[in-house]
Amino acid sequence: MQDIMENIEYVMLSKEQIQSKVQEMAALLNEKYVGKNPVFIGVLKGVFMFFADMVREITVPCEVDFMCISSYRGTESSGQSVVKKDVSVDLKGRHVVILEDIYDTGNSLDFTYRYLLSKEPASLEVCTLLDKPERRKPGITLVPEYVGFTIPNEFVVGYGLDFNEHYRNLPFVGVLKPEAYAK
Repeated sequence: MQDIMENIEYVMLSKEQIQSKVQEMAALLNEKYVGKNPVFIGVLKGVFMFFADMVREITVPCEVDFMCISSYRGTESSGQSVVKKDVSVDLKGRHVVILEDIYDTGNSLDFTYRYLLSKEPASLEVCTLLDKPERRKPGITLVPEYVGFTIPNEFVVGYGLDFNEHYRNLPFVGVLKPEAYAK
């Protein structure tokens, strides 16, 4: 059986770098949302590690919920987003923070943002671990309020990010070897 590390070109962000950034962003959110009982919404599946680490660092009373938006097939976004799992919390008049694993082409996050905005929250902000601006599609203007790391246009996996549902379990963000996804 093949070791998944064989397909990792290099580690872009170590577990320690990620944890430090998570703590830094959580401190900002804790300060901003004192007395506001925010709802943190994770966009599955890729966000699960980032989401768990973030909410463990949140010290203000809050609620959590999840959505599942799909637009990817293999390495490429199809450009067509659909809600596969909706939130169960009533967001009207609530302070909402979308937690996202990666802001890539922008199609999914833009769709999610507009979708949640239609639920009439008091405020809506975006906190993304990774931002890959080189991949942004024309016309996508959403600017996240909180960005962990701005990364180059490389195919990254780990810390929840996948290639065909593999590599999510890696504790770091690594660059996948081109031959691993060119098959």
